[in-house]
Amino acid sequence: MARVLVIEDEEDLQQVLEYNLRQNGHEPLAALRGAEGLRLARQHRPDLIILDLMLPDLAGTEICKSLKKDPAAKEIPILMLTARGEEIDRVVGFELGADDYVVKPFSVRELMLRVQVILRRGQLESAGRPIHEFGILRVDASAHRVWVEEREIELTALEFKLLVTLLERRDRVQTRTVLLDDVWGMVAEVTTRTVDTHVKRLREKLEGAGRYIETVRGVGYRFAASAETGK
Repeated sequence: MARVLVIEDEEDLQQVLEYNLRQNGHEPLAALRGAEGLRLARQHRPDLIILDLMLPDLAGTEICKSLKKDPAAKEIPILMLTARGEEIDRVVGFELGADDYVVKPFSVRELMLRVQVILRRGQLESAGRPIHEFGILRVDASAHRVWVEEREIELTALEFKLLVTLLERRDRVQTRTVLLDDVWGMVAEVTTRTVDTHVKRLREKLEGAGRYIETVRGVGYRFAASAETGK
């Protein structure tokens, strides 16, 4: 059973989500306003937050930013809900650290499946994985920490998942479609350009270690076979 916080100002939708979360064996918490949602998130440390972007007091983007800057809450996965469906809105959501993005109106059944995907991904990531050392890069997969030349680098949950996926499959080309499926968990609502955006930002954050992520033109990306060959 997982504890899921729903921050949604539409009471009818909130009640529907609470009911379906209970039916799926989860413990729902609910907030109609952003400030109350932030308080509950910090007090109860839920396993997942379902966050509406359009709230009466605080923008969902601001709530996401605040949580991702909080050391005690930054690892909580966030699934964003919004009536806006433009790709730029989805990209902004992911860049802020959201794990998934669902556009209203949506199928409650699909939303529950996405909830399960995010929770299962979190369980797998916390199951314990080795520390990877590759040239100037060091990654502790179980602790969700990354260092470049002994300096710790802050990554969002999706950036970290993308890095570990590429690193664990080094010297094997990963198509954008494969990365969408394995990193995001679902292909729906996410385009291949989103992969390119995340790879670009990941390379920038990794600075000198960004060269290890190689572009295979017309196909996708791969992690270099060795630190010496990474350009």
